[in-house]
Amino acid sequence: MTTSTNDGDAVLARIAEMLLDILDDYGVDDVEITRDTLFHDDLEIESIDLVTLAGSLRAEYGDAINFAEFIARYDLDEIIALRVGQLVDYVTERLDAGTAA
Repeated sequence: MTTSTNDGDAVLARIAEMLLDILDDYGVDDVEITRDTLFHDDLEIESIDLVTLAGSLRAEYGDAINFAEFIARYDLDEIIALRVGQLVDYVTERLDAGTAA
């Protein structure tokens, strides 16, 4: 784990870096990622990319972040409409819970 803060802005910045790394594989490098950015419509993230993101999140934050558990909260339509901010909130909540324990 390399991130030492549970601050939402820091988590957003780190997740944005992870997403930009994924998008770079497709030659996409001119994208602004905010809390309101949609994974599907704005970033055109595919399911295989979500697997890559899940691995990056686990490498960065450890076992406290379970992407499969996060995504299981939503039905298909909600997954399609998923925003980066929802993931940021999940990560910060889980990190805060781990800090409190």
